[in-house]
Amino acid sequence: MDFSTIILLLDSTLRLATPLLLACLAGLFSERAGVLDIGLEGKMLAAAFFSAACAAVTGSVWLGLLAGCGASLFLSVVHGLASITFRGNQLISGVAINFLAAGLTVLIGQNWFSLGGRTPPLAGNARFQSITLPFADTLEPLPLIGPLYHDVLSGHTILVYVGLLAVPLTWWVLFRTRFGLRLRAVGENPGAVDTAGVSVIKLRYGAVLICGILCGLAGAYLATGLSAGFVKDMSAGRGFIALAALIFAKWRPWYALSACLLFGLLDALGNRFQNAELLGIAIPVQFMQALPYILTVVILAGFVGKATPPRAGGAAYVKER
Repeated sequence: MDFSTIILLLDSTLRLATPLLLACLAGLFSERAGVLDIGLEGKMLAAAFFSAACAAVTGSVWLGLLAGCGASLFLSVVHGLASITFRGNQLISGVAINFLAAGLTVLIGQNWFSLGGRTPPLAGNARFQSITLPFADTLEPLPLIGPLYHDVLSGHTILVYVGLLAVPLTWWVLFRTRFGLRLRAVGENPGAVDTAGVSVIKLRYGAVLICGILCGLAGAYLATGLSAGFVKDMSAGRGFIALAALIFAKWRPWYALSACLLFGLLDALGNRFQNAELLGIAIPVQFMQALPYILTVVILAGFVGKATPPRAGGAAYVKER
């Protein structure tokens, strides 16, 4: 593998890791507050569809981004009502959101555009354009540093950089602010938080809404940054991989970045070497496409070790009277 191939793989890794990272941070906020969210996949899918649909109709990617975040927030409110207000089963609520999004996006897409559930192709201002970082062209001739900065870090859409900046911001919010301290306490011992006079319900709803915004960004990036429109089931299990990355990261932001980059690299390898051969035998394309999911299971089963989730995760809180 030569240096240019490595650069291409790293560039693809960053692009493919971005939706995983945003969804992983979304789940991090929700689960740190004690609300399990299996519905990351459905929120990403709904956000991808409505962002692409709005961008196709209006010609503005920013309006599409708002529409995608709005759709994800709506599903987050539904999940919050079911699991926080009505104290329903959080897993069932998340699964229902996944099924709902998978069906409605195709149904509405066919009704609106008559393209088999797809949206029209996006171009121009209906898509996020790549951004060249300062001094990228100046540093390009430098050995090693130049290609890494010019070809790997530079040239991405704004949501890639938003995802990277969200990692230190998430760490700061969770571990350096009063809101973050209370949020983590709600996920561990909601009764103690309630005794201190802080609303458990409001904190959990706040976490669920933050989760919705981040899932909206992830879905919008899929349809208007990574791709040029919406296609059926385009999230392709990324919400579940984000949950696996969250467990792998043990619910910590910086570890989440490392886990998502690892899964992004596995995805990039699967895409890059689809026509690979082993001992003169051609490896099936389907195997290379499934490689990220296979290795995800292997990593979680054999290399993660004991990952202890927030103690109050998945449990509805009933206020003592």
